[in-house]
Amino acid sequence: MVLNKNIFVIYFLFLIIHTSFSQKKRNVEVDSIKIEKLNEVMVTATRTIRQLSSLPLPVQIVSKKEIKNINSLRLSDLLSEQTGLTIVQDHGKGIQMQGMDASYTLILIDGVPLVGRTAGTLDLSRITVGNIKQIEIVKGASSSLYGSEALAGVINIITEKPSEGFKGEINSRTDVVRGSNINSNVSANLNYKKEKFGFSLFANRYGSGGYDLDKSTKIKTVDPYHNYTFNTKFSYNFSKDLLLYLSGRYYKENQKNITDNFKGENNKDEWNTHLKLDYKYNKKWAYYADLYATHYKINSYLNNLDGSRYSEYYYKHLLVRPEMRITYNPIKNHSFIGGLGWTHETLNKSTFENTPQFNSPYVYLQYDTNITEKLNVVLGGRFDKHSEYKSQFSPKGAIRYAFNDIIALKGSVGYGYKAPSFNQLYLDWTNPTVGYSAIGHNLLKKRMEDFKKEGQIAGIITPLSEFEKDLRPESSLSFNVGIQLKPISSLSIDVNVFRNNIKDLIETRAIARKTNGQNVFSYKNVNKVYTEGLEVNTTWKPIEQLKISAGYQLLFAKAKDIEGQFEQGKVYARKKGTYLDFKLKKQDYFGLFNRSRHMANAKIFYNIPKLNLDANIRATYRSKYGLYDTNNNSYLDVYDEFINGYAIIDFAINKTIYKNYKIGFGVDNLLNFTDNQNISGISGRLIYGTVNINF
Repeated sequence: MVLNKNIFVIYFLFLIIHTSFSQKKRNVEVDSIKIEKLNEVMVTATRTIRQLSSLPLPVQIVSKKEIKNINSLRLSDLLSEQTGLTIVQDHGKGIQMQGMDASYTLILIDGVPLVGRTAGTLDLSRITVGNIKQIEIVKGASSSLYGSEALAGVINIITEKPSEGFKGEINSRTDVVRGSNINSNVSANLNYKKEKFGFSLFANRYGSGGYDLDKSTKIKTVDPYHNYTFNTKFSYNFSKDLLLYLSGRYYKENQKNITDNFKGENNKDEWNTHLKLDYKYNKKWAYYADLYATHYKINSYLNNLDGSRYSEYYYKHLLVRPEMRITYNPIKNHSFIGGLGWTHETLNKSTFENTPQFNSPYVYLQYDTNITEKLNVVLGGRFDKHSEYKSQFSPKGAIRYAFNDIIALKGSVGYGYKAPSFNQLYLDWTNPTVGYSAIGHNLLKKRMEDFKKEGQIAGIITPLSEFEKDLRPESSLSFNVGIQLKPISSLSIDVNVFRNNIKDLIETRAIARKTNGQNVFSYKNVNKVYTEGLEVNTTWKPIEQLKISAGYQLLFAKAKDIEGQFEQGKVYARKKGTYLDFKLKKQDYFGLFNRSRHMANAKIFYNIPKLNLDANIRATYRSKYGLYDTNNNSYLDVYDEFINGYAIIDFAINKTIYKNYKIGFGVDNLLNFTDNQNISGISGRLIYGTVNINF
């Protein structure tokens, strides 16, 4: 675990630059990029404090006020109401962004990554929102700052820091789902800060009675479960220019799994700790040192009814990451940020023969400048050197030009990548019941030799010569072009056109036929995909008490080679109820599975100060989408069967009593839509009540 010598050379150059500039006068003005007292600011997009409206990138912020008003509990609930984001159910609740799979969006807490993507999806429902300050969403490839997994974009969950004084908060919410199943949520916040020392503690307990979407079976769609989250932060100001932060988070979940033939448990444990030191040397130079570690663990088992063990599974993922950043503001309206670090990961899993590890030193640099009062340019790049795949260079550029206070244009282009996962490289698993095998790319040659010696191979489907080259990272070239309009002070309109060109997609391929009739599968770079479309967001605040917002996304998501086959007339479909096949045209290709062409949302927030009352109603719409090929041509075309589009309407009302007490009532999914396919985890109408106490 030794850092590459080139990283030290770059770090040394940083120090040389610092020495040369720090001898100059220190009384230069702080440029506008670093002003902190702004109404809506974002740090994720550029890793510097920037006013939201001035950013040249497609970004969104979910504020603490909105989180409180809608009485949300889990991160997945919040994100499902944001333009261009779709909740999908695949080994947990994941998020599609701009039509790209959940595995391509990087999820951060306070700027550092979470782990535990058991099947590519990081389950958003394990993240509670009770101590969140704001959520920052950056769309478009962002590997220039954040490295792997930021192919589609970044979602950064920023939690509360200790603030001056002593205060606390207790929140409780009880839900009734489908008339009988009850969910309960209780959380508490404590905060203390005096002079140099600050401390905060957050605790949450969430329990669900589960739900059942198919009454014809005795098995529940989701079994009952409960989880706990604890989050604590310490801060210490050695001086006004030197600050120390230490935070820790722990999550634990238990779920009973009961079927007609088995009984078992599923246990999840997660911890992360983050040590951060901020040092402002002068008005030009600032230093940041991070040390972060996180661990995610699953232990599950199933027993037969007689108590004997049927199956068991474990998953233990560790990530350690030290990082150092430097910001430099030589003159007004010019800002540099550079960083270097190292990522160490290991995964111990029941389907692995050994415990593989990844090591990746990295370095990045970004330049943010206002060339003129109207023109902002951001240029950056990052280099990642990885122990198991080809090194990656990820550049990005963005520009914004404000013609006046009414209209501004912005555009960005960036490169993103996703490293091959531990599974795709090192999986070694044979299904004990059915008998098929799934083998990681790096183990395929050895395991195929073993299968042949054991007499298990009946024939080859895909030549092994196609797997001789290393598995390449999936990558994307992302384009975003937008216009910002503010025709009057109370109305803002943001339009963004996007295109993501994705190549080297890693997919499973059948390698060989086994003597038992089953296949051997492995992973290979095969496909090229694109997603493109349009997003519109608008906010109107005609009076102080009323806020109306709406959003819309038009999406096309297709595989290029499949589109070419349709265009060349090589794809056929069978007429329903017949044996007649007919040729399909290019326009008959609908695109990738589980993508909707149209998505929309609308929200109305209203408050009555004299009554200390606020209310809101929110609606989201998703048009039809296809899950399966139903006419046996292996593709999704307009003649397949689709899941019908649907709308979800939520309502909430809250009343403050005697300043420190607040009660709330709400209905989620007012129209009682039920997702019988369990693609988004929507279980039906949910009625709830809340109680909030501040002290």
